[in-house]
Amino acid sequence: MKLQDKLMLIDGNSILNRAFYGLMGPKMLATSEGFYTNAIYGFLNILVKFMNEDKPSHLVIAFDMKKPTFRHTQYANYKANRKGMPKELADQMPVVKEILDAMNIKRVEIEGYEADDIIGTLSRHSDEAGLNAIIITGDKDSLQLVNKNVNVKIPTTRMGKTETDKYDVQEITKKYGVTPKQLIEVKALMGDSSDNIPGVPGIGEKTALDMIQKYTSVENIYANVESLNIKERVKNLLIEHKQLADMSRELATIKLDVPIDFAVKECKIIEYNYPELLNILKKYEFSSLIAKLGLENKHSNNTEEENFSFEYNCIANVEELKEVIDFINKSGEFAYFLVLDKKNNLQADVIGISICWEQDKTAYFHLKDQKIGFKLIKEIFENKDVKKYTFNAKSHYLIFDTLKIDLELVDFDIMIAAYLANPAKEIYSLSDLSKEFLNISITNSNELLKYKNDDYDQSSISDIAKIACEQSVAIFKLTKVLKEKIIEDGQKKLYFEIELPLTRVLADMEKEGIMVNVGELDQLSFALHEKIEGLTSEILDIAGEKFNINSTKQLGIILFEKLKLPVVRKTKTGYSTDAEVLEKLAPEHHIIERIVEYRQLVKLKSTYADGLKLMIEPHNNRIHSTFNQTVTVTGRISSTEPNLQNIPIKLEMGKQIRKVFVASEGCLFLDADYSQIELRVLAHIADDRNMIDAFKHDLDIHRITAAQVFNVKEEEVTSLMRSRAKAINFGIVYGIGDFSLAKDLKITRKQAKNYIDNYLEKYCGVRNYMHEIVGKGKHEGYVSTLLGRRRYLPELHSSNFNIRSFGERIAMNTPIQGTAADIIKVAMVRVHGELKRRKLQSKLILQVHDELIIETQKDEMDEVKNILKCCMEGAIELVVPLEVDIHSGCNWYDAK
Repeated sequence: MKLQDKLMLIDGNSILNRAFYGLMGPKMLATSEGFYTNAIYGFLNILVKFMNEDKPSHLVIAFDMKKPTFRHTQYANYKANRKGMPKELADQMPVVKEILDAMNIKRVEIEGYEADDIIGTLSRHSDEAGLNAIIITGDKDSLQLVNKNVNVKIPTTRMGKTETDKYDVQEITKKYGVTPKQLIEVKALMGDSSDNIPGVPGIGEKTALDMIQKYTSVENIYANVESLNIKERVKNLLIEHKQLADMSRELATIKLDVPIDFAVKECKIIEYNYPELLNILKKYEFSSLIAKLGLENKHSNNTEEENFSFEYNCIANVEELKEVIDFINKSGEFAYFLVLDKKNNLQADVIGISICWEQDKTAYFHLKDQKIGFKLIKEIFENKDVKKYTFNAKSHYLIFDTLKIDLELVDFDIMIAAYLANPAKEIYSLSDLSKEFLNISITNSNELLKYKNDDYDQSSISDIAKIACEQSVAIFKLTKVLKEKIIEDGQKKLYFEIELPLTRVLADMEKEGIMVNVGELDQLSFALHEKIEGLTSEILDIAGEKFNINSTKQLGIILFEKLKLPVVRKTKTGYSTDAEVLEKLAPEHHIIERIVEYRQLVKLKSTYADGLKLMIEPHNNRIHSTFNQTVTVTGRISSTEPNLQNIPIKLEMGKQIRKVFVASEGCLFLDADYSQIELRVLAHIADDRNMIDAFKHDLDIHRITAAQVFNVKEEEVTSLMRSRAKAINFGIVYGIGDFSLAKDLKITRKQAKNYIDNYLEKYCGVRNYMHEIVGKGKHEGYVSTLLGRRRYLPELHSSNFNIRSFGERIAMNTPIQGTAADIIKVAMVRVHGELKRRKLQSKLILQVHDELIIETQKDEMDEVKNILKCCMEGAIELVVPLEVDIHSGCNWYDAK
């Protein structure tokens, strides 16, 4: 073994625990079948991070065993305070070991010893061989092993960011004032509460460190205990508890002589078992890890996979193309895949098109710089009698538009179907879906991006053809499987009448975009600049000195050292000044209000006033946002680049941003917004008579709720009561508890609980619904909307109270919020279709939660307003009426 070789030693249990709790949160990572994977995911990410960072030549991962160790035999209460491993973590342990085996990484567990002892022994072996060793662990027990050839790294999470604490001899000496080995002596005196090592009662860390710095060891302390220059109390404690100190020293000492039956040289990192590793990671739906490990194109030789074969050819001339099209016309259906030269579909050119028919018959047409046969390609795509299947149809409508191909509506979109099957997936890709639903491995389509040379030779075209045809075959096969699943899950109407046609609607919205008044945007940017400058002066005047308001460190010094405000939270780098801290400090000093406003305005300026300008198309002054259909688990549409759904409107300056979005010449904006749609859906689903009566008689639901919750007459309801009732009404929809309601309303938890109890007493239908839907979710494993959209809830079976409570809130909310999302989608499809059917020039251009915006020709105003009202209010039949508020204006601000 060479001197420059490096051994990495990982404490498996310690890192797994850190990964599990670090990624636990209110919603733990889980597969579509409900198997928790957060510990596995976190562990592997930490493993890969340090392997890439330190590039070890050898690697060992040590694990504890369930059976007692020699320490338990020596001291029955050793680690007695530890809770048992949660089932959610215990279930993941065998999978981690299975993955490590597939990675050909040496893992070790030895009965009677802990992972620390195995690591200690192996670090000694490596040290004796003159090798460098790196220990990766989640706690500081291993710091005693540090020497000139052995370092320790501890991954930590601070302010949501993963960092690494690194320890060598110098760092330990600097931090603790003792050598690494002397940390054993320190622990012998102070004990270790996490391992239930007693130490000497009454001696803490400071005293222990002081004593070892002066007297070097426990043995030396007891050899001279009578003459030590220490407090009498401490001396008496030492004399009285010598036996505990000796035992604690032994318990705290990591063994360096564990009987290990292999040599360090046997732990050399070798190539993974790619087929096995790929199969396991796909089974547990780790798409991002597959990509990170570069496994997409490591084809599995697993004999359990379905046999995947197909015929393909590169179309060389028009006659061959005509022959293929004849086959397709007879078949009546085909799947296709577009080969693009860029990952961003909207900026890409089409290189070629692969087509599959009859399950496994395929052909590839290389379109780049080739005009021959394009007319035939256009005809087959525009033929309404032939069914077309693809992946990500929305982007294709825009691409085909540049090719002058009128692809009206594909008949099946794999991506949308996969989203309905499991809306919680992180990534939807053909390679993942092929493995999941067909048990076949195909090349990841991103491989096609490497063919960037304009001078394609026959060899590269042949390679492109094979990969592209793989994709179209997978699409064809997946269409059959996913269509059956959609029907089996009762989602046929949801898919074919809402989600699939919505792809066309969103494509047209992206193509149309929304116009920006550049002059207005510049004025807004200047106004924000002036306001920020004014706030800066005020803040600096109050502080009495100049400092960088954007510097957390400098701001912390001003707030907590100069102004003496109470410290809420400290981080490794100093005082925390995040939004939560500032909210708590608001009553303490008037500077806080200015700082909060300053931050809000800085974000407005950078994100919107300045950020929007970078996204404006110079030839038409329009912004083309991307509308995402497969991102949220609730079914809501999201908007990115830019996010036009998240413009902050609580601040007046935030509202002003909407003024920069203007209608084209000769047009106005029509803004149609559902009124209290989620409460109306709740009234229907819960069949609550009080709520239903209020909506049927067009009464003020918040005033009625206030009267009932606060037990007063309606005419006695104050604005404060109504405001609080409104918070309760909408909070109930999201499963709000007394803690959150108390925080929102700035009242006590007791008051909040009383409000909620009164609410549920008056609205007993809602109370019954909340109880029944959680029970249904536990029994069936999912809850669904009125139109059949499902959300799977493994959280409901968690033994962790916080996770289970989160699942219960989601179970209550999903049928309501999800149904509201379905309703707006129905309305979008109908409005879009009606505008086209009537051949109107007005265009649907924006959707924001429960709101639709149409850029309307002035002479079409009345007709479009009627279309909006009819399509939106008639989107679904509920026991209460759906109501829509419609306003118009020359810009978004006025229309709203």
